[in-house]
Amino acid sequence: MFCINEIFTDSIEIKGSKFIAFCMPISLYEEEIQRLRSLHPKAVHFVSAYRSLNEYDQIVEYSGDDGEPKGTSGKPTLSVLQGHELINTAIITVRYFGGTKLGPGGLVRAYAEAANAAYTQAVLLPYEKLFVYKIECDYSHISIVEYESTHTNIRIISKEFGEKGAIFEIEGTKENLEKFYGKLGRSIRRQ
Repeated sequence: MFCINEIFTDSIEIKGSKFIAFCMPISLYEEEIQRLRSLHPKAVHFVSAYRSLNEYDQIVEYSGDDGEPKGTSGKPTLSVLQGHELINTAIITVRYFGGTKLGPGGLVRAYAEAANAAYTQAVLLPYEKLFVYKIECDYSHISIVEYESTHTNIRIISKEFGEKGAIFEIEGTKENLEKFYGKLGRSIRRQ
C-alpha cells in the first residue's frame, strides 16, 4: 500500500467541461473540500472519494457523486484509489460544466481520467503504520527532545507547557519511536 503527504493536482477538459482533481492525504480532506467550495463558487460538482485505515486496521472507503448520476463519478474515483493501492488518501474532483452532457459512460471515463491525472502527479510513499503517544520532559530537556525527534523521523504533533515541563504529542513508526526512546532514555516520561 502507498500514501502521500501533500496535495497533488491536475486537470482535464472533455467537451467543454473542465475536471480539476486534487489528490491529498485524508487528514486534509475536510479542510480542503471547504476551501475548494469557496475557491470555485461557479463549479457545479465536487465529487470525492477516500480510503483510510481505522483503528482496527480495517479499510474504510467512501465515494460521493455530489449530484452527478449515481455511480458515475464517486465510484470511478474510488476505483482509482483502489487500483493504485492508495491508503489514507482522498481525491476531490471539481467539475465546471461545459454545456454538453457526457452521458453515464462519458462521466465514468472523465472522472476516472481526472483522478488518474492527479495520481500521476503524486509522489508515492510506502505506507507505514504510525503510532501516536504523549511524552513529558523537564524544561531543560525540551531542545534535546526536539533535536532527537528531527533525527529519528518523529513528528511532533503538539507541545504544551506545564508546571514541571513540556508535554509532547508525537507520531512515528514503531521502529523510529524505539530509536527515539533509546536516545532519550530517562530524559522523558511516557504518559
